[in-house]
Amino acid sequence: MGFEEKMIMNGEPEDEEEEEEEEEDEEDLVDPLETLRQKCAETEHCVHTQQRLEQCETRVGSRSATVEECTEELFDFLHARDHCVAHKLFHTVK
Repeated sequence: MGFEEKMIMNGEPEDEEEEEEEEEDEEDLVDPLETLRQKCAETEHCVHTQQRLEQCETRVGSRSATVEECTEELFDFLHARDHCVAHKLFHTVK
């Protein structure tokens, strides 16, 4: 097999190194929206709604048969967090 055929079959030797470098660069990237969500989740209102959600999940998880779901608590937490995110995000955009 000639060199050209090996290149076609195996690709350029540099391709693997470039792919590894790109993967490393992608790992270093931090999503600013995720950072903002984490900061907002630490606010007093979000902490309170998250505690209510965790209490509900513990209560529901401890029962073998229940129709109770924690949908309301989950929506309350997500609403509180996203309200904070929207306020901070759109305040900086203006």
